[in-house]
Amino acid sequence: MSFQLSSEQEAIRDVVREFGENEIRPVAREHDESREYPHDLVEQAAQYDLVAPTIPEEYGGAGMDLLTSAVVTEELWRADPGIGSAIGSRGFGTTMIREFGDEWMKEEWLPKVAAGDAATCSCISEPAHGSDVAGIETRAELDEEAGEWVLDGDKMWITNGTIADVAVVMAKTSPGERHRGITAFLVEADRDGFEPTKIDNKLGIRASDLAEIRLDDVRVPEDNVIGAVDQGFYQLMAFFAGGRTSVAAQAVGAAQGALDAAVEYAGEREQGGKTIQEYQAISHKLAEMATDVEAARSLTYRAASVVDADGNDQLAAKFASMAKLFASERAVEVADEGIQVHGGAGFVTDHPAERFYRDARITKIYEGTSEIQKNIISDQLL
Repeated sequence: MSFQLSSEQEAIRDVVREFGENEIRPVAREHDESREYPHDLVEQAAQYDLVAPTIPEEYGGAGMDLLTSAVVTEELWRADPGIGSAIGSRGFGTTMIREFGDEWMKEEWLPKVAAGDAATCSCISEPAHGSDVAGIETRAELDEEAGEWVLDGDKMWITNGTIADVAVVMAKTSPGERHRGITAFLVEADRDGFEPTKIDNKLGIRASDLAEIRLDDVRVPEDNVIGAVDQGFYQLMAFFAGGRTSVAAQAVGAAQGALDAAVEYAGEREQGGKTIQEYQAISHKLAEMATDVEAARSLTYRAASVVDADGNDQLAAKFASMAKLFASERAVEVADEGIQVHGGAGFVTDHPAERFYRDARITKIYEGTSEIQKNIISDQLL
């Protein structure tokens, strides 16, 4: 099945690509080495509607569908995965607010995020619970007299943890009920007891913020429940297909960036009196890399189209998992081959090859590891 982007989607892709080439690439190495969050670039990206682009127009967003948003994500990561992640993850958690939150939540937070004036984070994973969402140990107990929920626990690997203005926190409200006892809460980051600690020793995507968050008797009003009590897990499941498709788009972007760097280097590097692209060993390697990238892109676009169709949840879950599995695995392989094309020059920071290799690796882990995706796919097959 082929996918032809519309003229509008092509125009959006061109705008993002130009932004990436002119604004992101020149400072990519600097942000990777300094681990500095790209606040200025986020503000610029917001002016182009590239921050949380799926937020509806009525709340100040671009109202993009998943396929168009995937194109944006791909181009941002093609320019640089670290900065691309910082921009693309700015609205983590807004989908939960948009679909299940009360109107006051949407009016207060969605316009701020779309404008680049606020950041959100989604607090799901914990030190002992990553893929096992149902096993989370963070607790929320209702203080009926005060009309407040009291949250206690630890969250781990939280993107935007130290820069977020508001968090969507998943907590157990009915312990012992596994997935049937989880609730989503809107937690403002300035509340007492909300304590983020930056994680700074990452392998890749170093320009993106990551943190551990301690919730120590954090009190929120009863009105801060997103959706319904004990329904958080089911609400969360509604977004995994879209999230995994977005990660597939990240992987495609990283792979394309690695391929771009390899092609450029192969055309410049000379050995034996000619450029290395003239050697069949290199040209065939580039051909295989390009084929892998295009196959990953096609599967990712198909997954996005299936999720956008919103007609078959099982089909959407299957294609999203297939896209994430295939694209992430190919991204790491393409980035690895990119280093090989560079030879020794690919093993140092003088060229972006090693950075794409480090950055691509995360796509095999978050939003469900490759092993989890295989479980999902095989469950549907068998």
